[in-house]
Amino acid sequence: MKTISFEQGVEHLAASDWGDFVEFVDSRLLYPQYVWRGQRDSSWPLEPTLDRLLRQLGKAGDTRTVNAHLLRFKYAIRGRRGTNPPELPGENNWWALGQHHGLATPLLDWTESPFVAAFFACESARPSSTGRRLVFGVSKMAVEVRSRDITRAHRSSARPPIVEFVEPFSNENPRLVNQRALFTRTPSGMDLERWIRANFPRE
Repeated sequence: MKTISFEQGVEHLAASDWGDFVEFVDSRLLYPQYVWRGQRDSSWPLEPTLDRLLRQLGKAGDTRTVNAHLLRFKYAIRGRRGTNPPELPGENNWWALGQHHGLATPLLDWTESPFVAAFFACESARPSSTGRRLVFGVSKMAVEVRSRDITRAHRSSARPPIVEFVEPFSNENPRLVNQRALFTRTPSGMDLERWIRANFPRE
């Protein structure tokens, strides 16, 4: 595995073939705190669908629009979750349910398996604009520690500018279990790589 760059908490590496990738993963699996995401095009940012749509509309980071969008989903799904559906604690569980039903949300899919991530990076025959597929690995532990520090220093009643890892309580999406999946939620309008560069500038 060849290191292309390493700055502001982000290391870019290039694998020459599948064996190169497997060898790298085997060495990094000594650190089980990593989560993984595969993308067909290496130029795409780590940006959830809702943030991308709001940016295209010139409303990046507009929390009022985000909150109204979630409220409309809650009204739209009333009576459609079966009899006696489980309570969903917190808005992130509602977003996760919406993601399962195709709603544009502020959540980004991740998996605990680098090989599931590689599958999603390579499953489509459509070409990448850069000629490269991408598998991201993020240290869940490091991000959670930094987010706790930010939360402790946060003085506003608004949501602190942190990254949350969302592991839904709802059992309405069996795909999550099968793919060992979870989600991240970044500050509205900020992709995850930009957040990492801002919060790990010397690491």
